[in-house]
Amino acid sequence: MQSDAALAIQPDAARARAIYDLGHSTVFAARTDPRFSYCMYVPPHIDAAKHPMELVVIMHGTGRAFVEYRDAFAEFARWNDCIVLCPLFPVGPLGDGNRDGFKQLREGDIRYDQILLDMVAEVGEKFGRDFKQFALFGYSGGGQFVNRFALLHPERLWAVSIGAPGSVTLLDPEQDWWVGVRDVEARYGKRIDVDALRKVAVHMIVGKADLETWEITHREGGKFFMPGANSAGKNRPERLESLRRSFEAAGVDVTLDMVDNVPHDGLKCVGQVQDFLAVALARLRNA
Repeated sequence: MQSDAALAIQPDAARARAIYDLGHSTVFAARTDPRFSYCMYVPPHIDAAKHPMELVVIMHGTGRAFVEYRDAFAEFARWNDCIVLCPLFPVGPLGDGNRDGFKQLREGDIRYDQILLDMVAEVGEKFGRDFKQFALFGYSGGGQFVNRFALLHPERLWAVSIGAPGSVTLLDPEQDWWVGVRDVEARYGKRIDVDALRKVAVHMIVGKADLETWEITHREGGKFFMPGANSAGKNRPERLESLRRSFEAAGVDVTLDMVDNVPHDGLKCVGQVQDFLAVALARLRNA
């Protein structure tokens, strides 16, 4: 760690970079749409790292705890030569108080998957890296986003960890989006690339005690209700198991962690997620 005296003799730009960009960064507005923002953890030794920096993106849930997740992954990033990017998609960007739009990737004219890809490009340019692929983890509402992002953009991922989504999009060509993927090309202009998904290290995680259903049961008249909305299971463990089966039926290998004595608490699952990512990262670097 540099002393105050060492910082004092640096040019102003270098000093500002050390304070605001490296380590636990400040919060930046996204350059392509400043309604959205992000923070990072960037290892201070980035310019002398043993490995080229890889990118790990952590997607918050409905509670928007993006800074807490950044902090939880800081030591992982430091010891594994990774940059951590944590987007913030705030409640109600269209002025309607909607908490859930980002989970579906699209809200009005907003494409959250594209905003994330723009953030990835922005961070890559900031640090002189081309993050053609990155790892992605999200829990709860973030798990829904990650589930759907992985289906739509598997070629951009070297690993994905899907944590306790309340609603799942199955790899099912017999049901329409969001329950399945039958009409995804008509909706998003892109086919599901199952071959690319088979190349991604896929992890799924949920607490065994994550059994409350009040927030995840879809009822007629609800904004996301559609036929089959509740058919994957009554609670999060059952729905994640249905998602795992749909992936594996398509030839996608999945590592599933059902964590003992854990209710709906993503920060209590971070250790298992980091263990999975460490193994996937080692394989990526040895390939």
